[in-house]
Amino acid sequence: MDNRLKDEVTERLVEAILLLEDKEECYDFFEDICTIKEIKSMAQRLEVARMLKQGATYDQIAEKTGASTATISRVKRYLNYGADGYQLILERMAEKDE
Repeated sequence: MDNRLKDEVTERLVEAILLLEDKEECYDFFEDICTIKEIKSMAQRLEVARMLKQGATYDQIAEKTGASTATISRVKRYLNYGADGYQLILERMAEKDE
């Protein structure tokens, strides 16, 4: 984990997220804490990561998600060289879908 990210306030946020019990609580919390644009941006990046893992091309991803090539490149970089957060959640989501 990037040490610039971890501090007392961010730790409290992470702990708060872990207390959410269902989808409706997640929607309510994120609606209050984030703007709609921020939520949509996070959702878009997760979809970009999912599509990259499935082997989609940049053009296919851009067409489906509306993401810029810069966003797609950034997500790809974190998929390959990041903290494995995308990898972890995509694997868990795939297991849940099975």
